[in-house]
Amino acid sequence: MRTIEPETDEQVVSSGWTTAIPLVAVGIAILMILLGVIAIAFPFFASVASTLVFGWVFIFAGITQIVYAFQSRGAGKVVGKLILGLLYLLAGILVVVNPLKGVLALTLVLGITIFLQGIIQVSIAFQMRRISPNWGLMLVSGIIGIIFGIFVWSNFPFGAVWLIGTFIGINLLFDGVWMLTLHSGQRRTLQ
Repeated sequence: MRTIEPETDEQVVSSGWTTAIPLVAVGIAILMILLGVIAIAFPFFASVASTLVFGWVFIFAGITQIVYAFQSRGAGKVVGKLILGLLYLLAGILVVVNPLKGVLALTLVLGITIFLQGIIQVSIAFQMRRISPNWGLMLVSGIIGIIFGIFVWSNFPFGAVWLIGTFIGINLLFDGVWMLTLHSGQRRTLQ
């Protein structure tokens, strides 16, 4: 077992790394909080915007996969990669052309994602309980994610238009808050 000497702790606390990294993390946390508030205030626009971003990501992935397919050697590899690229491209185009139908599909995908993110955050929170005194906020964020994921499934498809934007906003808001408080708690622990 390795022990840390007191002078090493002082060097870590007084180094520039402890101030530079938390400043970036604080900036990201504040940005997440602001984006969360905007998404909560305008849930329909947040739903459509997130769907369009999702569609464009698929279009970009499809084009990239098609280009990659033509660079592959061997007919079997090219055909498989080309089919995959065309599927990505088609899915992206369908979502961008009709974002309201895309919202329905994305609602299910995000419901599952938020649910799984919540499970992972709960697991990480229990691991961090010895490291950070503010681990409880991460735990609460994870539990809220699990509840939101279940709520999405139970209200589908009726609440899809406003639900996805609101949940993204609430999730961003809570994630920003726990990130903001987690770093302040770790700094106090180091000091």
